[in-house]
Amino acid sequence: MIKTIDAKGIYYKELNDLLLETVNEGATQILLENVNGQRYIGTRINKPVHIEIRGVPGNDLGAFMDGPAITVYGSGQDAVGNTMNSGKIIVHGHAGDVLGYAMRGGKIFVRDDVGYRVAIHMKEYRDKKPLIIAGGCAGDFFAEYMAGGVAVLLGLNRKPGRPIVGDYLGTGMHGGVVYLREKRENINPHYLGKEVAVFDIDEKDREILETYLTEFCSDLNIDLKTVMDHAFTKVVPVSHRPYGKLYTS
Repeated sequence: MIKTIDAKGIYYKELNDLLLETVNEGATQILLENVNGQRYIGTRINKPVHIEIRGVPGNDLGAFMDGPAITVYGSGQDAVGNTMNSGKIIVHGHAGDVLGYAMRGGKIFVRDDVGYRVAIHMKEYRDKKPLIIAGGCAGDFFAEYMAGGVAVLLGLNRKPGRPIVGDYLGTGMHGGVVYLREKRENINPHYLGKEVAVFDIDEKDREILETYLTEFCSDLNIDLKTVMDHAFTKVVPVSHRPYGKLYTS
């Protein structure tokens, strides 16, 4: 069952109540039109419904989300996928800061740039391995305190000389892996967190990347061959207790 909701002028709490009510009535696909900054869209929904958003959703899109798929035909603001447990968010534009904060599962695909502190506190447990892929560049503190999962940054369509990621990459990182579509020699070691190191990818890494990027490129109409035909590096933690010396036993 497909339903359309006109979000124009609706307060965010009322919109989310209406969205939950529509899902409980059996809707499997919902089109939200005229979205203009309403927060928490997708929160409290734990069924595999597909939500299409026309407009710009507010902060915490998909917060605590557990199952739905959300496609945004526009840009996202801050905290997309905050503490997300499962499901998928696709953004046909840019996204703001703290993308995937404490994310525990699911996937977030962003076509263009993302902000600061992306993948902060992201973690994994058993079969849950969260995935973030951004097609553009990112700001400072990418993968800060990251404890698990996979974060991929592609740096597509950037101006010559623009770095793919900001300063303090991987600060406090103690799990998971970051893949950068960039040559290893172009990543300034002075801009890395002290807890991580940069390595060339191997054949297994390339196979993993191709699997992830096949889905990403299909969802966002990007040419996979163009994306894969470039050097990648990986950033991994070199300590599992980066701040262990700060605490007494």
